[in-house]
Amino acid sequence: MTLLDAVVVGSGPNGLAAAITLARAGKSVVVLEAEAEPGGGLRSAELTLPGFVHDICSAIHPLAATSPFFRSMSLAERGVDLLEPEIALAHPLDGGRVATLHRSTERTVESLGTDGRGFQRWIAPHSAAWHDLAPALLAPLLQVPRHPVALARFGAGAVWPATRFGDRVFKSEQGRALFAGCAAHACVPLSAPLTSSFAMVLMAAAGAVGWPVVRGGSARMAEGLVAELEAHGGRIEYGRRITSLAELVPSRVVLFDLAPRQVAAIAGDQLSASYRRRLNRFRLGPGIFKLDYALSGPVPWTAEACRRAGTLHLGGTAREIAASEHDVAHGRHPDQPYVLVAQQSVVDPTRAPAGQHTLWAYCHVPSASTQDMTERIEAQIERFAPGFRDLILARHAADSRWYEAHDNAYIGGDITGGSNGGLQLVFRPTVGRPYRTSNPRLFMCSASTPPGAGVHGMCGFHAANAALSSRALR
Repeated sequence: MTLLDAVVVGSGPNGLAAAITLARAGKSVVVLEAEAEPGGGLRSAELTLPGFVHDICSAIHPLAATSPFFRSMSLAERGVDLLEPEIALAHPLDGGRVATLHRSTERTVESLGTDGRGFQRWIAPHSAAWHDLAPALLAPLLQVPRHPVALARFGAGAVWPATRFGDRVFKSEQGRALFAGCAAHACVPLSAPLTSSFAMVLMAAAGAVGWPVVRGGSARMAEGLVAELEAHGGRIEYGRRITSLAELVPSRVVLFDLAPRQVAAIAGDQLSASYRRRLNRFRLGPGIFKLDYALSGPVPWTAEACRRAGTLHLGGTAREIAASEHDVAHGRHPDQPYVLVAQQSVVDPTRAPAGQHTLWAYCHVPSASTQDMTERIEAQIERFAPGFRDLILARHAADSRWYEAHDNAYIGGDITGGSNGGLQLVFRPTVGRPYRTSNPRLFMCSASTPPGAGVHGMCGFHAANAALSSRALR
């Protein structure tokens, strides 16, 4: 059998990015995917009713719009059309109040009122410097930055716990809630160090590139990546669930777009015992409970701005959001969960039949939870959109176990590639060289490596470059 240069196990965005990077370098590469379609978290399906297209996992793509990997290819030429909602993010509060995040810094500042000054000082400069800053934020920590001043300025706020920094920068409930909702993407308590970095990245990206959706569903982006791979001579084999190295086709190197525990199990004694122990100690993030809706009409949000937003954060005040995330981190299911909502059909009419809409909503739950959170999520939606339940034509519910069955890299429903708590945020999956393992032929390229979760492909890009610089591919 012909010896390939590389095999990539898993066709999530990072696995595909790794394979494309290798193929562009002239290497022979095949991707082995367990499922019948590519994408990992980049999949879409008619989960509720015919004609209603739902994103199964990832739905909003600010990091894809700014990633150096994605910017190295023409998404449009590969059939990927990014659509930008009029309002990137809306965060409603009781009484019809709302904070909004826009592509225009001026509009965001105007929407924040007295908090506009804090936004201009601490967030807007990062939007202006985004194309210098983003490559450093999406790179491994231990390297010399090309723009150290921009990175140092970002770090001055990023190191803070979100609860403290949010109170320092914003004085109104609207501003603090907007910041807390973005910080809660960290999936750890907002009192933890570095949680401000998540809010700052997402808020700055909104002003630089927006928070777009993919026309026709996130699966279109996976299809575009496959087309890019095939254009450079790579290929994918589907239905190839790998449980041991013996099942792989012969190759010089192997890259895993999988969770650390899976890599340890597959590689077995081809990894050192100490390295396997470290992979098995890698801490998981929380699980999720998600609902997808087919709706007879647009959601009747009390705040009019919410009706024009692609993304909404529902959770009330910063204090309420912090309490919700604290509960999850301590193994409890919050009574009033922080809910992330995407209404792609507001900007993409292909998602639903004419006049009808889709809605995508999830909350964090303890790892491996099977608790049904439907009533609690819908209560949060009704809180800010009375009459919402009257529009429901059908719903699809997915708990953490459903997600693990859908993609076995999502252990316990962890869609983030592992906990972002403590040093694991920056040292992933272990301290040391993040993409190399104890075996010089085996590499990791999943979201369990830097820079972590998100559809940006940079974990795969960096892992592929590590492989290209190794002796095995020289």
